[in-house]
Amino acid sequence: MPDDAKELLRHARTVAVVGLDSRTDRVAYRIAKYLKEHGYTVIPVHRGQHPAEVVLGEKAYASLRDVPQPVDLVDVFVRSEQTGPIIDDAIAIRAKGVWLQAGITNDAGLKRARKAGLVTTQDRCTMVVHRDELA
Repeated sequence: MPDDAKELLRHARTVAVVGLDSRTDRVAYRIAKYLKEHGYTVIPVHRGQHPAEVVLGEKAYASLRDVPQPVDLVDVFVRSEQTGPIIDDAIAIRAKGVWLQAGITNDAGLKRARKAGLVTTQDRCTMVVHRDELA
């Protein structure tokens, strides 16, 4: 059975990282930096928490809905209970997929996303999948 999320990660160019802010000691920062170093355009979405104009050299946004360009993959680094509105935003901006990082799950939200045609996965790390299976 093909892994649609892995294939989306393989072909994605633009990754909006929700939960990426100016704190360089956070896991979201480390993984976003890895993705950027491996050729992805990373769009920081800080959700108004620890906002910065620029993160990792890229203009940062408070919401996915503020991002002016198409997004291939929404990579989510927030608590599971906070993911519902983010998934709805990913659907609204017509992202190609939603990836909930390791330890983050939302079955109902991802069901909505799949129904809207998005590729989904949860409780997985984009960096680990890229490093171990795609790089």
